[in-house]
Amino acid sequence: MAQVLRPLQDTFRAADFPDLLVGLAGPDDAAVYRVGDDLALVLTLDFFTPVVDDPYQFGAIAAANAMSDVYAMGGEVVMALNIAAFPAKMPPSIIAEIMRGGAEKVAEAGGVIAGGHTIDDDEPKYGLAVLGFVHPEQVATKGGAQPGDRLVLTKPLGVGIITTAAKGDQAEPEHLRAATESMLELNRRAARLMRAAGFHAATDITGFALLGHACEMAEQGRVRLRFHVDHIPFLPGAVEYAELWLFPGGSCRNQDTYKTAVQLGPGVAEEAEMLLYTPETSGGLLIALSPEDLGKLETLCRSEGQPIWEIGEVLEGGGIEVVSGARKLPGRIATLE
Repeated sequence: MAQVLRPLQDTFRAADFPDLLVGLAGPDDAAVYRVGDDLALVLTLDFFTPVVDDPYQFGAIAAANAMSDVYAMGGEVVMALNIAAFPAKMPPSIIAEIMRGGAEKVAEAGGVIAGGHTIDDDEPKYGLAVLGFVHPEQVATKGGAQPGDRLVLTKPLGVGIITTAAKGDQAEPEHLRAATESMLELNRRAARLMRAAGFHAATDITGFALLGHACEMAEQGRVRLRFHVDHIPFLPGAVEYAELWLFPGGSCRNQDTYKTAVQLGPGVAEEAEMLLYTPETSGGLLIALSPEDLGKLETLCRSEGQPIWEIGEVLEGGGIEVVSGARKLPGRIATLE
């Protein structure tokens, strides 16, 4: 990622843009620009090819995924623009359903779609450019995690391998339904509760998978992240499809990219390792916060039905450590019940 950012950093020096709070110094989930003492803009962009067959659900999932980066920065969605590419012969009714799914998901977030841009392409693609607001003192970044912090996750993993299994007609309908429901869920409530409880760092789990995004968090914070694989939640069917080795190609790419920074402890199964490298779509938030703030977050989440799982801790050092059975954790510490 540093090589990708270097041309921008060589052209635009961060010191020359003091109001650009996030954007040039290192990789993060969105850019943040301060426009006043109590207001900063959050800007992000994301789009991809269909992950489900239903056009409405595809549009809604793509929108939820794009808006997630605003929530990962601690912000609220205000406005979005469509970014789309459709085959010239695609029926207008299908395009309308994709757009409707995206528009209604943005409306659910309290925002509005104000336009966009579409081109012809042989493979359909859809997503959003999203604008959000955040207080400059409440910006969440990948950096900032401190030794002693706890790591919590707000959604189970597994949508990547389940949707891959579905493309090969090997996924059970109930597993695909659960994965779709997870992808459709906004991270808005989780982000609001995170702000209320207090936090040190956050990111959302998407294409680089849990370990890839965690590596960026560790690098930016100059800390070491330890995950307890036994307490990481997975959607129904994900482990089953992992045992059948139905991983998407992105799993191997992520492993090749990040494996030098990841240390596996004894007892971590190869299938579990690959699940942690498997790309997610519209995944949950990974949050680093103090033990005291974790107690506050647990109380808030219980009161509002927001599930969270404690899956690890932050240590001194660098890189990522994945262990099995090394320390007892409570696992899911706030439930929907």
